[in-house]
Amino acid sequence: MTNTTTRLITLIMLLQSQPNQKAADLARKLNVSVRSLHRYIGMLDEMGIPIYSERGPYGGFSLVRGYKMPPLALTPEEAVAVALGASLVGEMWGQLYQEAAQGALAKLDRLLPDEQRAEIAWARRTLLATGMHRADLEALAPVLEKLRRAVRELRRVGMIYHTSSRPAPERREVDPYALVHRWGWWYLVGYCHLRQEVRSFRVDRIQELSLLSQVFQPPEDFNIQEYLTRDWQIAPQVQVKLRFEPQAAHVAHTNRFYWDSLEQQEDGGVLVAYASPDLGWAASSVLAYGPAVTVIEPPELRALVRQWAQAITDCYSGNGENL
Repeated sequence: MTNTTTRLITLIMLLQSQPNQKAADLARKLNVSVRSLHRYIGMLDEMGIPIYSERGPYGGFSLVRGYKMPPLALTPEEAVAVALGASLVGEMWGQLYQEAAQGALAKLDRLLPDEQRAEIAWARRTLLATGMHRADLEALAPVLEKLRRAVRELRRVGMIYHTSSRPAPERREVDPYALVHRWGWWYLVGYCHLRQEVRSFRVDRIQELSLLSQVFQPPEDFNIQEYLTRDWQIAPQVQVKLRFEPQAAHVAHTNRFYWDSLEQQEDGGVLVAYASPDLGWAASSVLAYGPAVTVIEPPELRALVRQWAQAITDCYSGNGENL
């Protein structure tokens, strides 16, 4: 919604809430000049909004008596969807869109009938989405703001990026196509000029970021949804099979959505299979379950878990001389 449209709606609500308001007072509330205010009044008149003015010390601009903005034509479920969407934007983007989300919710509260307002109040008390970030969102805000601007203005960015697979960070130049929140992390998707292909970059691993003067045009056939689906499918994966001991079978069952398959065994144990991004990730997951889980395959994962378990044992052996 443009600033002009927002101000026109706000002006109608101001006039609806109180008649006989001076031009100077309305201009101050809208943060515009008196000349601009008269222009907005003229625009509303052309739209058929019945506004009249009275001269004198007690006069001013008013809506014709009895005129009310029509309520938004939303069902209670639609109103909840809009309100929860605004709340989710505030949760996802933090301070970048928090004020806008709060403003949208405030306008809904003023415009909606009582039934929809009551439904929204119930939903905001009982249907929550929170804790969606693995990284500190406040710390990421300056980087996200720069990236949002770069995506909007189609400007190349330069960055120092540190991947998990390389000990030293690298200089990258990227044409940013989209910002994506996935699996609790923020990602930048764009064309990497170093690798000469579209890549995904975790935003919390960007150490330095600058907007460059070069502009670009994304390929006409680029579709972010198709890229994300394809990127996940072709990403290197390790196929893992684990056995949960009978006493821990309930753990496998209660985490059913983790596994690609689950097979109950006659002795009460459970076999599960899933795809892991890499061996290190898989080993961390296995060790989190402790002795309740045994790696069936791949053999490289069994070896890595054994190596890590021995290293952990060595750290805690003796009388604490390694501390």
